[in-house]
Amino acid sequence: MKFYYLARRCRILLLVWASALFGVNALQAQTDKNLTDSSVAPAIIDAEEDFSQYDDLSFAAEGAKRYCSPKIEGLSPAKLISVGYDYQMGYTMTADTFRPENLANVSMKESAKLLSSNGIRLGCNIPVISKTNLVWQMGFNYWEQRYKFENPDALKNPMLTSLRDNGLRTMGINTTLFKPLDDVKFLLFQGSADLNGDYQFGKFMPLRYTKYSGALIYGKRTGEKKQWGLGVARTYRVGELNYIPIIFYNSTDIANKWGTEILFPARAHVRRTFNSRNMLFAGYELEGQSYRLWRSNDASGLNLRDEKAEIRRGEIRLRMVYEFSIKDFLWMSIQAGYRINYRYNVDRLDDDREIYRAFGLASDAPYFMTNQLTNPLYLNISVNLVSP
Repeated sequence: MKFYYLARRCRILLLVWASALFGVNALQAQTDKNLTDSSVAPAIIDAEEDFSQYDDLSFAAEGAKRYCSPKIEGLSPAKLISVGYDYQMGYTMTADTFRPENLANVSMKESAKLLSSNGIRLGCNIPVISKTNLVWQMGFNYWEQRYKFENPDALKNPMLTSLRDNGLRTMGINTTLFKPLDDVKFLLFQGSADLNGDYQFGKFMPLRYTKYSGALIYGKRTGEKKQWGLGVARTYRVGELNYIPIIFYNSTDIANKWGTEILFPARAHVRRTFNSRNMLFAGYELEGQSYRLWRSNDASGLNLRDEKAEIRRGEIRLRMVYEFSIKDFLWMSIQAGYRINYRYNVDRLDDDREIYRAFGLASDAPYFMTNQLTNPLYLNISVNLVSP
């Protein structure tokens, strides 16, 4: 009997303890509900969670292929739209004897003083495709060079009179294709088609005289601050057709203060960054094209297009360039330097085919005219809409 009463008391005590425990848990749950403002009470976990079920968990993009970017830190912003003006100070041009094919009306050597040469420069580069695995841009450019002679009416040489009356123009389209191969390696292609000559828009030149240039580079982006590459180019930058190897190298130092932007031999610059909106460059650029002499010379009656002559114009520009933001993505570029004449000779085409002179292959074929230019100071100013 004593055992029966003892067991009954123990059961009563267990019920009281269970009721008290349940009350505490219910009060705590109600308190958590009020603190979190949740409409659902927290669930009671009866067993310890088994974390081994997450052993095979992986990120969704872990297997996705990664691609390198076409840019590095600190690089100058790419120009989407550019409107500029180029001005060369006075210099002297000495034109060689101009001998027409029929040997009539031979024009002798002539030297002339130029007060200046100048012209507007327009350019645009519009993104067509911008993806992680492909970047493609298309562009348009228009450059002109007008010549202001000291005594224009006294000129006799047909080349000089054509420059006086018509100037020189370059108009064309270009494309840039950046194809990353993985997160380090990439291919870069640049191509252009330009119509160059002494034409005017009222008297246009046939498109069959278009000059084609291109470059292909295999490169590596070895970090956030450096990219380099090697390639080959077909170019008219120094006035006549050439096939040359090229070196591509862009870099920025750890402090983002100094860097390089190089596409050798076309151009090479050292960059000093004061801040993200002010940059100073020092270096050089090769500039030039091959220009068809197309317009008739009214003074002498000589039709230059029948002579199948082209000016091989090439120059080296040693320069300082200051680029800064006017407001947001509107930038200005001011460059000043020294223009060195590399070539300004005239070639006569052989059945409309160019004489390939690279590496001395045509050393036995003299130029139709061998001309000389002295070297002036120059100034170039442009306003540019740049990429973000």
